[in-house]
Formats: sequence, structure tokens, C-alpha cells
Amino acid sequence: MIEIRPETQLSREELRRYGRHLIMPEVGLDGQKKLKQASVLLIGAGGLGSPLALYLAAAGIGNIGIVDFDVVDDSNLQRQILHSTNDVGRSKLESAKERINGINPHVNVETVQAQLTSENALDIFKNYDVIVDGTDNFPTRYLVNDACVLLKKPNVYGSIFRFEGQASVFYAERGPCYRCLYAEPPPPGLVPSCAEGGVLGVLPGIIGTIQATETIKLLLGIGAPLIGRLLLLDALTMQFRELKLRKNPNCPICGEHPTIDHLIDYEAFCGITPQPTNGEAREDEITVEELKAKLDRGDDVFVLDVREPHEYQIANMHGYLIPLNDLPQRVNELDSAKEIVVHCHHGPRSARAVGFLKQIGFKKVKNLVGGIDQWAIRVDPDVARY
Repeated sequence: MIEIRPETQLSREELRRYGRHLIMPEVGLDGQKKLKQASVLLIGAGGLGSPLALYLAAAGIGNIGIVDFDVVDDSNLQRQILHSTNDVGRSKLESAKERINGINPHVNVETVQAQLTSENALDIFKNYDVIVDGTDNFPTRYLVNDACVLLKKPNVYGSIFRFEGQASVFYAERGPCYRCLYAEPPPPGLVPSCAEGGVLGVLPGIIGTIQATETIKLLLGIGAPLIGRLLLLDALTMQFRELKLRKNPNCPICGEHPTIDHLIDYEAFCGITPQPTNGEAREDEITVEELKAKLDRGDDVFVLDVREPHEYQIANMHGYLIPLNDLPQRVNELDSAKEIVVHCHHGPRSARAVGFLKQIGFKKVKNLVGGIDQWAIRVDPDVARY
């Protein structure tokens, strides 16, 4: 993949630093020079981006780009090892760049403080050899895939959830793309995020280092990359499985007759309705401030909590607990004549509960925007955040 430029040289300090690579015939001096002049873009400086950034920097990747727009939160520290306690509240990009430079001063770090969109993705991606996807949402995964296909670049994919992880290399020039595997996104809210379902802290370390390994193999042109293969990990049993993937001839972007020739609206494609920007809730929603006002007035509001019992033990608003999966069997416990406000941790599960209740005839039911987490932030700081 990488042609060595004549001017690419390693200093005496670099020869010493990369000595364990140089004595491997699969890498050697030429291979290390390839890594030095390579450019790799990381999408996200979070759970997967952390081990990726650390190991790619240590390996001597000459140019590492990182796209992120978030700040370090204390809830990140359980798995995002790029950042420390002292970085809480700081830009993730600033924290990441400082850590990478501390590991390897020979690496050039390029930071892009922006949310990846259809408007900027192609311009951001164009100068990198490999794109590594460390995102945790479906719109961005489809966006990364489509941009990589249009630019003919490999997409090193990874995903994590609870105790399970996936990794692959989607490279339309040599095999299937992400759309060949997942032609359509799941319905909104059906697959919970890590913020809703949790993730074992070490899991992104395992999947992220697999992604880093695949990236280095692609740059060096060695081994058998995970092109056309999906690696599945169950960390509870510590079992790896592999699924063979085939290119879909009817794929809308990499198939025989592609219909997608530009980046689209991926939020709309995934069925996600944009949140209002004026701070107001939609018709079937209620803000935490509005709920607080109703409760302070003594309005007859029934607060329904659809989280799991172990979450209720961590923090609660003294609502009536019916876990989402139990709701169809326990719906008779609810009074359809009452005004019901449903909440979960951040909002997706309660939105599904509201949809179900309305479907079976409940009229006065609303979803609490941002869930108990926003209640803790904006109304009652005594409620624990998790």
C-alpha cells in the first residue's frame, strides 16, 4: 500500500526505538519507513480510539489524525485510557495529542475538532491512507463506510457492547463494505448504546488493539487482513468466532450497479429525528424542568422508570419501576387515565416505551428528555450519575 519515498530516513534514536520491529523480516527497515510516512485517521478518541492511538503511535505511524468534538468526562475513565483524571473537562483532542507526543515525539498528530458530517468527511479523509472507525453510533458508521468507498480507502472497523466485540476491514476495492454486511440500520433505539447498556472496560482494549494490528498489516502489505471476515469476540467465555463475508452485488454503493455516488443524510437514513435546538421538547416529550414544575405544583403525574433493577439501586427519582422488557406483561399496572412521564438513563429506552404505550391506546404519556442523567445534571445534583 505504501511506496517508500527516497527521503524517508530513520534517525539513530528511531533505529533504537523500533529495534524490535527492525529485526522482524516482515517489517524490517523498509517496513518501518513505510510506517513513518503513513497517515492514519482515527474517528474518535474514546474507548476504541484510546488503544488505537497509543499502539499506532508506539509503532511509529508518522502521521496520526484524530476526529473528535467531545470533552473528557469522568464516566470515560473506566475504559478511555488516553485520558486521565486530571483531563476531566478538557478537550479529548488536547488530552490525546499530549499523551501521544509523550509516547512518541516522532509522530505528527493532526487534530480535527469537529463532528464528522456528510459535508466535511470527504475533505477530512482524502489525505489519509487508512481510516479507522472507533465510533459508537450507526449514522457515523454508515457515513465512514460510504466516504471510504467513494475515496477507495480501507475502513478498519470495530464495535463493542457489554462483553461482546466485533472487528473487520471493509475495503470495497478488495472485498465487501459495511453495507454489504448491514444493508439497513436497525430501528432507532432497538440497539442500546454503551451509555445505555454498558461495556466492560477492558473490551475496547482488546478490539482496539486488533484494529491497530489490522491497520499496521494493511500499511505494510503483510499477512491476511480481515477483509471479507468478521471477527466476533465473547469476552465472558473468551471465545472468538469468525464469519465469512461476501461482497453484495446489489450493494447500493459498492455493488455492480451502485446508486449512491455522494454522501447522504445519515441521521435520516437511520431514522433518527434531530433534537430541537430551541431547548423545547416535542409533543411526545417533556423536559426535566417541565417535569420538576409539574411535581412542584402537585400535578397528578405518574413517573414510570423503565430501567433495570440494578440501575434503580444506583440512582432513582422514586418512580414506579417496570423494566422495558417487562412492560408488555405488566402494562395492566398502569392507569391510562393518568398523565405518565417515562424515563430511563438517557432517553432511548423510554422513547421505545412511550411508542409502545401509545400504540396500545395510552394518550397522556411523554418521554423525559435526557432521562435521569439530565435530571441529575439540571434539577437534582443529589441524584447520582453513572
